[in-house]
Amino acid sequence: MAAKLSPFVPIIYVRGYAMTPGEIADTVSTPYMGFNLGSTRVRQSWDGQVQRHIFESPLIRLMKEYGYRDIYSDGAEIEGPLPPKSIVIYRYYEAADKDFGSGKALSVVEAAQGLRTLIHRLRQQVCGEDAELLAQFKVHLVAHSMGGLVCRCFLQNDDISTGEDRELVGKVFTYATPHNGIELAGANVPFMLQLWDVHNFNRDWMAQYLGLPAGDSRVDSLGGKFDPQRFFCLVGTNHRDYEVALGLSRRLAGAMSDGLVRIENATVRGAPRAFVYRSHSGPYGVVNSEEGYQNLVRFLFGDTRIDGVLEVEDLPLPPSVRRAMEAGKSIRASYYFEATVAPRGAMNFKLSERRRETYSAVLRKYDELLRPDKTEARWPVPFSAFLDSARITTGRSLVFSVELAVSTTGYTIDGVLFLDKHIPGEYLFRDTVTVHATPGKDGWSVRYTLADEQWGEGRGRKAESDAGGFRIPLWTLKGFRAKLRLQGRTEPREFDEQVLTRLVEV
Repeated sequence: MAAKLSPFVPIIYVRGYAMTPGEIADTVSTPYMGFNLGSTRVRQSWDGQVQRHIFESPLIRLMKEYGYRDIYSDGAEIEGPLPPKSIVIYRYYEAADKDFGSGKALSVVEAAQGLRTLIHRLRQQVCGEDAELLAQFKVHLVAHSMGGLVCRCFLQNDDISTGEDRELVGKVFTYATPHNGIELAGANVPFMLQLWDVHNFNRDWMAQYLGLPAGDSRVDSLGGKFDPQRFFCLVGTNHRDYEVALGLSRRLAGAMSDGLVRIENATVRGAPRAFVYRSHSGPYGVVNSEEGYQNLVRFLFGDTRIDGVLEVEDLPLPPSVRRAMEAGKSIRASYYFEATVAPRGAMNFKLSERRRETYSAVLRKYDELLRPDKTEARWPVPFSAFLDSARITTGRSLVFSVELAVSTTGYTIDGVLFLDKHIPGEYLFRDTVTVHATPGKDGWSVRYTLADEQWGEGRGRKAESDAGGFRIPLWTLKGFRAKLRLQGRTEPREFDEQVLTRLVEV
């Protein structure tokens, strides 16, 4: 009987864009191409405060906590058999180095073709001739920036891969990938800008190598070639700390970005995503972060996913604005929905942080939520969180907190912005919900507490349940009414005892 590979299958890391010949040379000269870079400081939030925190790098943490290893020995890549827990660095930039290749960088299409070859070679090294292992073989693709586009090109372009090829990929995790291209100074980079292959982020060219229809305004779809639920997007929201080109990039990308990729362009349609206050790269970058690593391992190896949907029932108006509405005046407003998610025990990271201050909050117009003639409201989905029962150290419950806040962008009365009685910083709702989800013979039991009423470690109240999940009622004396609907899914799997021991120690 063959051993079960999942969830600990080989991981292939696909690094991001190296622009200049010097950057390419530096990239080729390193064995792990950035996946081994850690950091020693973390910005707690957008106020600029710095805290010392040793993050050893994704590579080292995967080795220490999950027993992964690299594929190097005696100064070369191992060509013989490999264990399933292998981390492979896709060294596609070596072609651009005159010592190792032609001196010309591969196109995205050529890099995607090479990725296909690498996956098949790795399958042979891990499985040999074992039919059972060959049948269950998968790899996880982990990519930064343009590396995510190389992965998508492999998965979506019919000239490169078949359905059988794509079935060899278990999950895809992207850090700060420009899934809808790069915009500088408000415009998509032009195709004519082919210096250093910058045209790879032009949407028309992206549509070609991603196998998408020409003429679409967006290219952030997987085109039905890969399940978006197995594709995770980590979005950086800190543009301030991106120092590339002496800060020119962050000035051109603007505040609603990670310093290079705009927030609205960093996700794939229909895919789970998380937002973290990190820049595109560097010591405060998404790859070199505890937040990035915690999302990575929970997505790859975790067994539970929770989606939070906010079903709004009433958005109250301030008394003066309501009187204006009752007098027949036209009232318009939009609303920010903020959510910060963290598992129990987290001290130095948050799984996701969507906030007004980082331009990552969900924005909805009143008409999209509560207009009577709307047949279907666009409920905000403020978070998707992946959790791991193997990390439970107390009891049987998965416990996490959600700091929720709802506020308005401001009100207009007959087209004029209402300022006379506007109170800055006023919220319609703001509280922290602690969720305790416990598995049982008859399914899950969910209990919750609200921080304004009880300590989070208490049992709290039982959440309402129906076929659509669990509902937590939210309300304020101002008249705000909503339900936080928690929709969960689980992936039962077994952990070996060595991994369990490492995780408990961590």
